[in-house]
Amino acid sequence: MKAGARKFLLLLHILTSVGTVGAVAAFWALALLGQGVEEAAARGAYLAMEIIAWWVILPLLGGALLIGVLQSLISSWGLVRHYWVVGKLALTAVALGVLMLQSGGIGMMANTAREIDWPWSTEPVQQSLLVHASGGLLVLALATLLSVYKPRGMTPYGWRVTFAAGGPEDRG
Repeated sequence: MKAGARKFLLLLHILTSVGTVGAVAAFWALALLGQGVEEAAARGAYLAMEIIAWWVILPLLGGALLIGVLQSLISSWGLVRHYWVVGKLALTAVALGVLMLQSGGIGMMANTAREIDWPWSTEPVQQSLLVHASGGLLVLALATLLSVYKPRGMTPYGWRVTFAAGGPEDRG
């Protein structure tokens, strides 16, 4: 693939990744707002969280995962040659999985916010959304850390592929 196309994929990956961090931060702020505030603010927060989760976080996170896989397949880093790439892939997939697992709680709180009588017996779900959004930010920060610092270390597959063909030294 030509350098221009590779740089364009990198740009898309950065945009979707940074966008995901921002969207999860907004989701986290709304989850925090939904804790113990007046009913109208909590209703608005949970309705907005549903929109952010499905129309912003999911497409951006899915895009970051897909573009990251594509990038790794066309670059010298490879998909499973370096531990940091495998780590980023795993962290992103876990974040996507947790979002899917939390979909029931997100939907429940949005549906509750739409009801005329607000039942305040949803505290465990509210706490779960806040905890998982906090964990999501931590996971995304760790994936970003791996992207920037690219810790040294090749997987056994990476060693075989690189050195069996008389390839370069371990690049990290």
